[in-house]
Amino acid sequence: MVTPVKNTKFDEYLEFPCPFTFKVMGLANVDLTDQILTKMQAIAPGDYAPKVKPSSKGTYESVTLVATVTSKEHIEQIYTELGSIEAVRYVL
Repeated sequence: MVTPVKNTKFDEYLEFPCPFTFKVMGLANVDLTDQILTKMQAIAPGDYAPKVKPSSKGTYESVTLVATVTSKEHIEQIYTELGSIEAVRYVL
């Protein structure tokens, strides 16, 4: 389980709305990309072109995508929602 993000300073460094890159790492072969896109469409609808990279042994994969975020709270919500996917190990 991913720890919820708290006391972030995104609002001090970013001007909203803006594109923001999320990298999600989790178990491979569990339709991870589809699960991530389903969550993302619910919180930040958009046209996503995720980049998927498997680990060297194929056990894990990373999914990188860019979303348009509207506030610090929006970023934190996305981190929390993506972290709630069972197969996800990290959200960066």
